Formats: sequence, C-alpha cells, structure tokens
Amino acid sequence: MSSDRANDRGDAPSLRLRRGSELGISGPALVDLMRAVLEKGRWFRFCAKGGSMSPFIRDGDVITVAPLQPVRSAVTSGLSPGLGPGARSCGIGQVVAFINPVNRRLVVHRTIGRRQSRFLIQGDNLSEACADVVGPEDILGRVVRIERGRRRVWLGLGLERYAIAILSRVRLLLPIRLRVGALTRFLRSGSHQNAR
Repeated sequence: MSSDRANDRGDAPSLRLRRGSELGISGPALVDLMRAVLEKGRWFRFCAKGGSMSPFIRDGDVITVAPLQPVRSAVTSGLSPGLGPGARSCGIGQVVAFINPVNRRLVVHRTIGRRQSRFLIQGDNLSEACADVVGPEDILGRVVRIERGRRRVWLGLGLERYAIAILSRVRLLLPIRLRVGALTRFLRSGSHQNAR
C-alpha cells in the first residue's frame, strides 16, 4: 500500500518492466543510476521524454550521455578561476543532462552561455527565454549520441551546435526553425502537385 502512495507522487521513483527485457526507470532512481554510471566513466543510455529539444531530440529518441571531461587548467581552458580542482568542462552548444536547480528533475538541454562559473542552459524548442542557470555540480554529462528508431541522428551535436546555441540565446532559433519548416512543407506540397 505504501508503494502505491509513493508512485502517485510526481517525484517518486518508478521502476517497471517494459517491452521484453527493457527496464523503465524514472524520477530520482533514474538520476541516481545515471550519476553512478557516469561517475565510473561509463556511458549511459535512456529514452527521451518531452519535446523541449525538438527537432534535434524528439520524444522517444534514445540518448547516450557520456561523462564530462575533467578541466586540465583554468588558464588553458578559458574557464573562470572560480572552478576548482575536479571541475568538469562543459562547452557552449553542448547538449547536457543536468539536474534542474529548482525542481531537482533530470533535464536534457543545450548550453547557450556562461555566467562566471555557472552555465546558461535552455531547450531548443522553447519560445521564450527561460534559460536555467546551473552550477557545474548539477551537470551530469553531455549527450554524445541520439538514435531515432534504428538511425543515428547527427544534426545538433556537431559544429552546428555553436550556431544553434547563439541563435537560441538571441531568441532566433525557434522563429528560423518555424520558417524553414513552413518552407519545407510548401516545397513538398508543390512537388506532390507537380507529380500529378
């Protein structure tokens, strides 16, 4: 009976068997497991939920998160001197898994800037500027692979990540994405009409 009440709470961990031998984990259990795996230097894979990173990461995509690399030196890495020993690097444009400082939930968004030793992190598909200001201690790892169905998705993790971060920071990413989407739909509908 107590387990039923715990599962009714939004922040309660959930552990359930899905499709075949796949194990579904959510809430604090997922965060704890991810943190433990990444601290051992291993990669962690899980299924994305939500649309805040669309179209680069969609609901149901499988995300692979790798541990952040240690910062060698604050002088050579360009990081602020406030980052002490054991600090991990997180570059602008990288997609990272982090713990939201307000509600303590796991989130996967893009790093769009810095404020001293803290990071500005925001979803690619958010219409208003609502970047989270996150300390390095709340960043678990960086996304290194996205799989959609049986294909690997490349867009958003390569060098284009810098442009995406800049456009997101100046609030132009979503308007550009909407216009490109409208143009693509228009061109597709024109090619269908010409084929008739």
